[in-house]
Amino acid sequence: MEKFSQFRDKGSGIAPFLPIPHEPAGIALPFHAFLFVFRVPLLLMFAISYFLVLQWMPIGVLGRKASLWCILGIPGIWWIDLQIDGVKKGSLAKNSTRIPQAGSVIASSHASPIDALYLAAIFDPIYAATYPNTRLVEPISLFTAICRSFTHPKSNPPDGAKLVDIGALVARNPDRILVVFPECTTSNGRGILPMSPSLLNTPPRTKVFPVSLRFTPADVTTPIPHAYLTFMWNLCSRPSHCIRIRIAESVYNTSKRSPEPAVAKVSSYTTNYLDTLASDGTGSDADTLVGGEDSEGPTTKEERAFLDKIAEALARLGRVKRVGLGVKDKTEFVAMWTKSRRR
Repeated sequence: MEKFSQFRDKGSGIAPFLPIPHEPAGIALPFHAFLFVFRVPLLLMFAISYFLVLQWMPIGVLGRKASLWCILGIPGIWWIDLQIDGVKKGSLAKNSTRIPQAGSVIASSHASPIDALYLAAIFDPIYAATYPNTRLVEPISLFTAICRSFTHPKSNPPDGAKLVDIGALVARNPDRILVVFPECTTSNGRGILPMSPSLLNTPPRTKVFPVSLRFTPADVTTPIPHAYLTFMWNLCSRPSHCIRIRIAESVYNTSKRSPEPAVAKVSSYTTNYLDTLASDGTGSDADTLVGGEDSEGPTTKEERAFLDKIAEALARLGRVKRVGLGVKDKTEFVAMWTKSRRR
């Protein structure tokens, strides 16, 4: 893999886009093949039934979660460990505010389509796609969130995409949790990619929970696009897979300007009226839609500190390091990887 050395992080030496090899089955290969042949049709049948029929029926939150747990249970995916910052074992009921609740945002690590499926089975959230070059997000469904784990990385939203900021999306869905994957694309789970600036539009009073998901074995990650067969073999040929979930303390967006200063400006006779409109937030939606300053990355120390807090929390929870390689680097890596495979 020396020819891909340019896609190793210079500081840590981590290559976040290389696929993790599957351990050889050895003499257990016939058993693994039997599990694969038995599970794949069952998994596809349950998944198709849910996404085409059940999710549109009035089965309620419990019904949706039960259906998703059935999908997770077929390939033997089990939740074995949950750790929440500042919460001792057995005292979760007394610290319910330390877990994501309605009106909050989950900033999750992203390495596998299982991430979105598992979070849906636990929290029943809504999803939004993030991009590295805009502060806007694209509302998407659970199925789209899963499919995006297999697609090529995107630096910019597709033409015709309906974009909003996180604050507007949270306000429209006050009874749901919003899940975003701020790394903007999948990795192999061995590093945390740069954060999307879309998190900077989070309202200042909205809790943002960094959440890390790690898998054992780790070969169910999908850093390479369209690796459907490889993923299905790694997922369905093993007896079981374990998920370790880590939830950090909530982070608030202190870089978001509050509307209070605008009141003082309005009451002052020296305040320019146009300056007041620019600062009181009434024109922010228009600026966002036309791709004004909200389409840029962090521009102040406070904004960079907010994104750093989330990235550092994800790295600490996953016991990995932050890397400087992002969506653009992955696009170049995938092109080189595909070219080398065709030879």
